[in-house]
Amino acid sequence: MSEILCTICARGGSKGVPDKNIRKVGDKPLVGHAVSDAKRWERDADVVVSTDDDRIASVAEEFGAEVPFRRPPELASDSAAKLPAIQHAVRQMESDRGERYEYIVDIDATTPLRRPSDIEDCFVAVIEDERATNAYTVCEADKNPYFNMVELDENGYASLSKERSDDVVRRQDTPTVYEMNAAIYVYERDFLMETDSVHGEYTRVSVMPPERSVDIDTEFDLEFVEFIFYRQEPEK
Repeated sequence: MSEILCTICARGGSKGVPDKNIRKVGDKPLVGHAVSDAKRWERDADVVVSTDDDRIASVAEEFGAEVPFRRPPELASDSAAKLPAIQHAVRQMESDRGERYEYIVDIDATTPLRRPSDIEDCFVAVIEDERATNAYTVCEADKNPYFNMVELDENGYASLSKERSDDVVRRQDTPTVYEMNAAIYVYERDFLMETDSVHGEYTRVSVMPPERSVDIDTEFDLEFVEFIFYRQEPEK
């Protein structure tokens, strides 16, 4: 048993993109990309796919993942959060193995432009910081709350989401802000099993470039990712 468990959560029943997790980018289904990235990562890890769908399970097994259980219906609905599904996968795998994992690395099926080196960078962000409990991947945000993101008050009037004491006339003069890209999450096991949030007191981030950070949620996203896929440089 490895000390690392890679989880890939891929439920059936996607509304925005039907059968999303088995739709192809290039010649490989999305769940296949996620499994392949986990398998190509340089560290030894058990790789499990949590799904409620037999077709997804079959594809995941073709690419080398374990699928020894099905996700319960209450963890596979449109309104179900992802963390409980990951926690369920950990409990199931530890029960089967009779041992405990040290780290959980969750790899999202809907960010297929991610690379194994991105997994390593996020993992290192946790293991090289004695206090860090978890980390997730981000990219620099396209919009900045200090410059061009606004909120409306109760009367419908707009103001910047975050104010500064000095006037900012260029986006380049604002603090850098990041957006979560949903590609990779790394957790210390005990933190994961006790938390209900990906944000903790000692949470780190790992920065990915925007061209590898596209998260597929619509048919347009799928077409855009495929466009990038055929134009990206191979990983060295």
